[in-house]
Amino acid sequence: MLKEYYPYEYVKSVFAVDYKKLWALGYRGLIFDVDNTLVHHGDDSNEKIDRFFEKLHKMGFKTCLLSDNEKSRVERFNKNIQTLYVCDADKPSPAGYQKAVELMGVEKSRAVVLGDQIITDIRGANNADLPSILVHFIRMPDEKHIGKRRYIEYFVMWTWKHRKKYRYRLGDIRRRK
Repeated sequence: MLKEYYPYEYVKSVFAVDYKKLWALGYRGLIFDVDNTLVHHGDDSNEKIDRFFEKLHKMGFKTCLLSDNEKSRVERFNKNIQTLYVCDADKPSPAGYQKAVELMGVEKSRAVVLGDQIITDIRGANNADLPSILVHFIRMPDEKHIGKRRYIEYFVMWTWKHRKKYRYRLGDIRRRK
């Protein structure tokens, strides 16, 4: 039952992924959640994120933002990145994920999803038969409240860590220093 919430991999941030390894594994499309995955909730893109997407595009990756946010929020974030996007995605419904894959023009087997929420991002990727990478959610240092869903996610991740067959299904794509 819980396996529909299990990510293929878990990393501390989008910057902790070895994208060269993902490329070598044959992945060509990256689907990113925005809020608390790439930037703190509601923030615009910044220089670090802009350079990050530029690097991914130079490597040859196609990227797409997949967000439950409205169009104006996603467009504001995407201003400097200029990547594909799907807004009002209704995650965890697989329709938004399928649309993202179609927009990128890659085979479904060559796309991977990166997001910070198990209940929406990861479950949606699993519903769409896409591999997923859970990233630890971005949190401000003084932020104390994390919400009830995060406690559920802690429990799910505790069970995931104890079920070895569900871990490192992409081959441990964590970037080594």
